[in-house]
Amino acid sequence: MSGDFALWVYLSRTPLLWLTVTLVAYTIADRFSEATGRQPLANPVLHAIWMTGLVLQLTGTPYQTYFEGAQFVHFLLGPATVALALPLYERRGIVRRALLPMLAALVVGCITALTSAIVLGRALGLSHEIIVAIAPKSVTTGVAMGIVETLGGDPTLAAVLVMLTGAAGAIIVTPLFNLLRIRDLRARGFAAGLAAHGLGTARAFQVSETAGTFAGIAMGLNAFLTAMLVPVMLGLVR
Repeated sequence: MSGDFALWVYLSRTPLLWLTVTLVAYTIADRFSEATGRQPLANPVLHAIWMTGLVLQLTGTPYQTYFEGAQFVHFLLGPATVALALPLYERRGIVRRALLPMLAALVVGCITALTSAIVLGRALGLSHEIIVAIAPKSVTTGVAMGIVETLGGDPTLAAVLVMLTGAAGAIIVTPLFNLLRIRDLRARGFAAGLAAHGLGTARAFQVSETAGTFAGIAMGLNAFLTAMLVPVMLGLVR
């Protein structure tokens, strides 16, 4: 047993181990999602998170050690986001025809997301620092953390809230649109990307490439507009 323990201690400090754990967890979660017909509750990102977290908890591995390996996946988030331009280019004709409705939806959706977060936070009596972390919950993690850090909030808390928002959005987006009888894939995708950033976009691509294209557009534009509006709206409520 002592030999096995020594081997584990060695492997646990090897970055490749945690990269492998991350990829295996996602592969298992993705296979499960595929087996269920891509049901919203079987979201692979959501289940990969708790499986990876369980391994870290059982092995007593600190996050810093885990991230030494997982940072390779983190690095690929940038190229993956840029790659969203490819389906956008392929469907540029559809995008041009929906440009004005998209811009209107962007403004309304962004302001609604910010206002609801700030108003709810103040109604619950939360501190200004926590409200700052909540405000950009509907934009992708890197942008949200940058905004919150600049405004004096807690970027770690912001990252958690962004992930919770994305996971919740990815789960409820399809049932909600079905309930509301919204069939237009452009509208469904744009709303998913606007409200639930990367996870919503991933879910949209599972449904349709058209929905995923519009979700990617919404995710990028919302990050840009939110970065400009958050300081203004927080300044008004203070």
